[in-house]
Amino acid sequence: MDYSLEHHRDYIGQPASSLPTPSLVVSLPILKDNIKRLHDDVEAMGIGFRAHVKTLKTLEVSRLMLGNGKYRKAITSTVAEIRGLLPLAKEGLLDEVLYGLPVNSGALPELIRLSKFVKIQLLIDHEKQLELLSKAIREADAQRSWEVFIKLDVGSKRAGVPIGSDRLKKLVRQTDESPAVELIGFYCHAGHSYAGRSEEEAIKTLHVEVSGVCEARRHSSSNAPLIVSVGATPTAHAIRQLRAELPGDVKLELHAGNFPVNDQQQVSTKMATLEQQAARVCAEVVSTYPERNEALVNAGTIALTKEASAFAGFGDVVGKPGWFVARITQEHGIVTYAGDAPKPVEEVFTVGDKVFLHCQHVCITAAAFYVYYVVDENDIVVDTWVPWKGW
Repeated sequence: MDYSLEHHRDYIGQPASSLPTPSLVVSLPILKDNIKRLHDDVEAMGIGFRAHVKTLKTLEVSRLMLGNGKYRKAITSTVAEIRGLLPLAKEGLLDEVLYGLPVNSGALPELIRLSKFVKIQLLIDHEKQLELLSKAIREADAQRSWEVFIKLDVGSKRAGVPIGSDRLKKLVRQTDESPAVELIGFYCHAGHSYAGRSEEEAIKTLHVEVSGVCEARRHSSSNAPLIVSVGATPTAHAIRQLRAELPGDVKLELHAGNFPVNDQQQVSTKMATLEQQAARVCAEVVSTYPERNEALVNAGTIALTKEASAFAGFGDVVGKPGWFVARITQEHGIVTYAGDAPKPVEEVFTVGDKVFLHCQHVCITAAAFYVYYVVDENDIVVDTWVPWKGW
């Protein structure tokens, strides 16, 4: 068994530099500040909020994201996350959970079972999914219908029905007519907003999301107010600038998930600062190579991911400007300097040193770790969190 997983509580009270490597370190003060910032934005706008729990996947962070019950809606990327959230529903802090992938036959039986404990809502983007839900209700001899959002594609080309398409108009009509579902809104996620490099770009993306879902809403014959759920954290941070005119029958809801921790992708958008990154990977300098002015750390593809951003490489070395992980294989990370290094590598790194690395995309990085070490403002471990794993 991994020593850090078996004995992780033993590190409470110890400095982060004493941790086994590689480890994921989360700053609790920064995380709480980031959550407060987004909650303040939501309150200032007077809109709804749905917490996406896919990043750190823990009960502790989910509770903070929900404001300990002030916000009562969540979205998950896996069924396992729904199971993990059940204690919050049992405590009366969570009312509903949206399963964040278009509904599929493999997940549906467990979603049906879990719906006995918390209201579960579904995403659809294809007429076959309506047929799947109709069949499930018939086979269960149940009278209930599922609350659904129609997933819209606002440019990310990941999932969803294209805005303005005939297929969208048809799906809205079929949803209105189906006894198996109740259309409660439209959902879009501007994942491509991570490619933005300015606040203006983030605001523009948010306007595209809002106008897209408002257009989709006009295709529904329902007279009931519908929710339009928008967001990707870069656009979430720009909501103070939102000036879109919303019709009276539209309730705007923001969903966001990365914001408690942030990462270099977020910093690339200019919607977060370097100081607002709450997660780091602790690694050890395994070797140095003076002939090429590089160092080896024991954090590679698994610990850091291969995703990138406007920042070069796969993670900057905290506190050592210019040094970053330039190349990775499964467990090897090669640290080099951007340009001509002002000092030889052996004057900067010593074999056995502990270093901290910023994360390019913390959602993926966190998925590799079985425990997170939570530190205070003095970088002392004050808690450990064990995430939900699997699908």
